Amino acid sequence: MNRILSTILIFLWTYTGLDKLIQFSASRKAFLNQTFPAELAEILAFAIPITELLLALLLLFSVTRWWGYLGSILLLTVFTTYVGLIWVGAFPRVPCNCAGILESMGWAEHFVLNVVCIGLGVWGLRWESQYPVAVGRNES
Repeated sequence: MNRILSTILIFLWTYTGLDKLIQFSASRKAFLNQTFPAELAEILAFAIPITELLLALLLLFSVTRWWGYLGSILLLTVFTTYVGLIWVGAFPRVPCNCAGILESMGWAEHFVLNVVCIGLGVWGLRWESQYPVAVGRNES
């Protein structure tokens, strides 16, 4: 079960991180369209895709998977809070920096997807905490 959870999150982070890097010019422009200062947007344009790929890497290996789940939960919580604020109209305009297929989703769907992914991260984190030795190892 833990491999399924981590694989889903690895796919999510790899897809979104690579999409932002492959389309860096458009991604950077979208970050600059956000409601926060341009200086922060410049930093985030690099930091977010690198963080997403780092999380995928952490989730790939059993020895670092716990940290990958924790980081996923934290980053998804930030994203979900931001999406929720946009969804309820907390900002004067609607910015977006979603990757690929996520661009076509409405705010409600995006919010629900993020909450589901947070749930997967929590489930994976609990699994890792409950079975730290047995996960990812073949015991004879």
